[in-house]
Amino acid sequence: MTSMDAPLEPLLGAKTAKALETALGIGTVGDLLYHFPRRYAERGELTRIAGLETDEHATVLAQVDRVTRRTMRSRRGTILEVRITDGQRTLNCTFFNQAWRERELLPGRRGLFAGKVTSYRGALQLANPEYQLIGVPEAGGADGDEQAAAEEFAAALIPVYPAAQGLPSWSIARCVRQVLDVWEGSEDALPADLRRRHHLLGFEEAIRRIHRPADHRELAIARKRLKWDEALAVQLALVRRRQLVEERPAPPCPPVPDGLLAAFDERLPFTLTAGQREVGDAVAQDIAARHPMNRLVQGEVGSGKTVVALRAMLQAVDAGRQAAMLAPTEVLAAQHARSLAELLGDLAAAGELGAPEHATRLTLLTGSLPAAKRRQALLDAVSGAAGIVVGTHALIQDRVRFADLGLLVVDEQHRFGVEQRDALRSRDDGGTSPHLLVMTATPIPRTVAMTVYGDLEVSALRELPSGRSPISTSVVPVAEKPSWLDRAWQRVREEVAAGHQVYVVCPRIGEDGAGGTGGKRGRDAEEDLDELAPPDEGGGARRPPVAVLDVAPRLADGPLEGLRIGVLHGRLPAEEKDTVMRDFAAGELDVLVATTVVEVGVNVPNATVMVILDADRFGVSQLHQLRGRVGRGSAPGLCLLVSETPSGTSTMQRLESVASTTDGFELARLDLELRREGDILGVSQSGRRSTLRLLSLISDEDLIAEARGEAERLVGEDPHLTRHPGLARLVAAMVDDERAEYLQKT
Repeated sequence: MTSMDAPLEPLLGAKTAKALETALGIGTVGDLLYHFPRRYAERGELTRIAGLETDEHATVLAQVDRVTRRTMRSRRGTILEVRITDGQRTLNCTFFNQAWRERELLPGRRGLFAGKVTSYRGALQLANPEYQLIGVPEAGGADGDEQAAAEEFAAALIPVYPAAQGLPSWSIARCVRQVLDVWEGSEDALPADLRRRHHLLGFEEAIRRIHRPADHRELAIARKRLKWDEALAVQLALVRRRQLVEERPAPPCPPVPDGLLAAFDERLPFTLTAGQREVGDAVAQDIAARHPMNRLVQGEVGSGKTVVALRAMLQAVDAGRQAAMLAPTEVLAAQHARSLAELLGDLAAAGELGAPEHATRLTLLTGSLPAAKRRQALLDAVSGAAGIVVGTHALIQDRVRFADLGLLVVDEQHRFGVEQRDALRSRDDGGTSPHLLVMTATPIPRTVAMTVYGDLEVSALRELPSGRSPISTSVVPVAEKPSWLDRAWQRVREEVAAGHQVYVVCPRIGEDGAGGTGGKRGRDAEEDLDELAPPDEGGGARRPPVAVLDVAPRLADGPLEGLRIGVLHGRLPAEEKDTVMRDFAAGELDVLVATTVVEVGVNVPNATVMVILDADRFGVSQLHQLRGRVGRGSAPGLCLLVSETPSGTSTMQRLESVASTTDGFELARLDLELRREGDILGVSQSGRRSTLRLLSLISDEDLIAEARGEAERLVGEDPHLTRHPGLARLVAAMVDDERAEYLQKT
């Protein structure tokens, strides 16, 4: 019997097995059978070209529209250009020194074309793609069994697999077919009664049908069963770990009628929104209890989450406890410390002459503090002199101790590693766990909250405080309209002339490739900012993202000459970062060229323009966060999304969606639709390939809810799943310990 753990080499041969392992990380029968088709094409159907993305390995079912041959200008040889179409859009396939293909790539012929999508002069292309013409087995130079290929293309549905260079979809389909021919199935993890209740297919049949469905109905039945495996595994992991959290006691922090919080509320120069009061009341009730609060507060950029958190921290201080605020960067930690100090005034001056009776002390603790200041901050924390401690991950080092930590506030939780977030919450200081308040300005759809944040109560702040100015967003499509970038820099100069300030954000730091998306310097110093840098005639790789250390000097010597330009990125020493931010906040800099260190928490009301270069390199939520840095004062904000991505691509559509709305909740749903589910479920943090490939947090809400109910019932009857070893193995296989901790701790 061929098991799911069996190696592929005896079944497929050493060469093919090695190619699968190297290119796709597929090493076992199970890996291959869980490498589900990305989509399915019908024999007479032409796959849409509109959704292609640069840098992805794509397989397109299309028709040859036009073939031309020309001589290369820069070297000896010929280029065969084959234009293919799906009936609406076209895609260029370019072959170098392969003129003989003109005899088989005739206009009107249909086939599967596979390769890496690149961009050349604003148009998408496949350079030297592999292809297989329908009815012509293994064209394009691939070897194989002609009869098997004919059978594959005679199928009602053609599976199109996630592929890689040298491993087109049809090669993977052939491997799957070979393995399925000898695979005898595996034990079904789902109990028979559960399958009956939910009308689910058996596991073996579901695997066979998802790879070789006879029709769409058969495919839907198979997908439903395999989605249940994924949803139930996630929910079982959450329910089991939620029990552990609830068993640990927490230090109660009941409100004090005439304490520090009351004094703070009396001094507030503004009126709390209804949402701030409602969420604040819920938090106050939670932290007064003897079991740990685990609450997520989500809200738009500028919705007032910091005030909600501060009021909770003051309640903890009133109860004789301490509160800690954890921020993802030193820039943000310092910004929070300054903001909290400004809000508190002399209420944070405990120990100083003339301080109010209920005052406390606020301490900043980061990894790069000078030795003397760091020693004092550590002493303030361990002695209890500091009621509120603000810091970065330095707060969770083993040597940091608190006198009586009652509340932990984690800001922008998605920026932290799993282990970092959990280390402080679960420390055995007195045998209790502090209450946990998690904040995010990235709104979360209900389905994500139900799945990923299953152990957290979720609150939302939808109102914006009065005084916030509107933000308009525009896409600057450099590929089609390069003059628009010139106009963008003119707009920057106009804002500075009006007395305002500007952010320019780049994906990368530069020089040695650190920061952002990585890679080496994308351009030589003499190249212009608006140069498209197209690939050469060989369809070269996409250029690296622009970098702060390249862009800043070119702006200073070019379109922004004469303006006061500062630079901010993660590799700067802490004191220099703080100096730059203070200078910008004080209006001593006109333009701040930075990486995403300004993404969260930075508050400069005089900044009115945000220019994001290579905006296509950022996610939807990140773009929304970045533009939230402007429009924070009385003047309206402007965000410019600069991209050389060709129009009509899904990437450009994503940027246009961001430009069309400032509703973070609507954008969060869009972000979820665009992102791989595995990223949301912790795969990118673990660095491992996901086995959660079918479950959609957008379209499978009802299924997820049903799986949660089954998980609660199963764990209630069998807490350790000892009577359900198949389910225990399912959880271990799909949600390993590291990913399970991610799900529970996030």
